[in-house]
Amino acid sequence: MNRKEKGNLGEHIASEYLSKNGVKIIERNYRVRAGEIDVIGLEKNVLVFYEVKTRSNYKYGTPAESVNYFKQKHIKKVAVEFINESRPKFSGIRFDVIEIILDSNGRSKSINQIKNAF
Repeated sequence: MNRKEKGNLGEHIASEYLSKNGVKIIERNYRVRAGEIDVIGLEKNVLVFYEVKTRSNYKYGTPAESVNYFKQKHIKKVAVEFINESRPKFSGIRFDVIEIILDSNGRSKSINQIKNAF
């Protein structure tokens, strides 16, 4: 499985996980010039921007560790563009990271949601 396939699988797993936990998915793979946001959802009237990181192991650290300052800055710029373009109704904003670890068969071994990650 290549990197793009692994990323797509992780976003699919994250979207299912979020839906099962009461999140209304508004958008997946929202792209503009400034970058991309993996998943955008509404959780109890809070607009949440989810960065999904999928890995097979912890060889290079936790998946969330790859969401560095520059990545966070890009995500925030894209979030502003989404809000300006879509004008969604919400009472607050949050940025979460969802870490997904896959087993050797490409199935979800663990899912960890880090709320208010940045």
